[in-house]
Amino acid sequence: MKLATFSDASGTRLGVVQADRIVDLSRVAPDLPTEMTTLLAAGPDALAAARRASDGAASTPLADVRLEAPIARPPKIMAVGLNYADHVAEAGLETPKLPLIFNKQPTSVVGPSDPFHLPRVSTALDYEGELGVVIGRRCRHVPKDRAREVIAGYVVLNDVTVRDWQLRTPTWTIGKSFDTHCPMGPWLTTADEIDDPHSLGIETWVNGELRQSSNTKHLIFDVFTLVEHLSTAFTLEPGDVIATGTPGGVGIAMKPPKLLVAGDVVKIAIERLGEIENRVIDEPADTAVIV
Repeated sequence: MKLATFSDASGTRLGVVQADRIVDLSRVAPDLPTEMTTLLAAGPDALAAARRASDGAASTPLADVRLEAPIARPPKIMAVGLNYADHVAEAGLETPKLPLIFNKQPTSVVGPSDPFHLPRVSTALDYEGELGVVIGRRCRHVPKDRAREVIAGYVVLNDVTVRDWQLRTPTWTIGKSFDTHCPMGPWLTTADEIDDPHSLGIETWVNGELRQSSNTKHLIFDVFTLVEHLSTAFTLEPGDVIATGTPGGVGIAMKPPKLLVAGDVVKIAIERLGEIENRVIDEPADTAVIV
């Protein structure tokens, strides 16, 4: 099942994507939550009810609605650095012995077609196409062989990075967390549709030029290992997102570097999960606010 958060003139709510159409869950299953994190927290029975209600139900063309980020404000976004061998090599660094974990702030999230900002404080803007893992159950100390049980599904994600801010300190969080720097979507593909998350092709294009082309089979620390590792330290909650790392081909490592500028369009596609496409824009003046 492909669960989407979408908007139209009636507001923002959840739907089930079927080919090029979407079923409005608020119409066919009005007792279900209308926000993704709440739906996931309601458990397997709620997901099963969404599946049953959408089967054969009236639908709307996807072209008539706006797809939003599947999870507008994830409780946590945990990301993994240097998790593909070719990216480790292009960075000129040693392979990590343990997963290299950092956070992206929830306010970095935008939707699958929303623009993201070239910050006013930097011109060192880069892309990182990644598989995103969405947690579906509250859990702690999850053994690797049970990690599949706590995964709700998967999304396509761009771990947008401000390279100079990333490298100013040993901790990367601020350079990874600028507002708008976590486009994700286009929907949440539930885990039952993906037998093996370690066999998915992943590609990134910038202005139609293929920059990254790999497969999740090349992850150094696989999805289930990451769930085990992270849950050793803290509780994972429904709606948490794990960005699993990017393959080689990032702009900063190219010779000469090819960093992003306003007007560039970044498209990331993952086999069986769909694609996101986002334009770079100059950070608007109205971001300077106190509320």
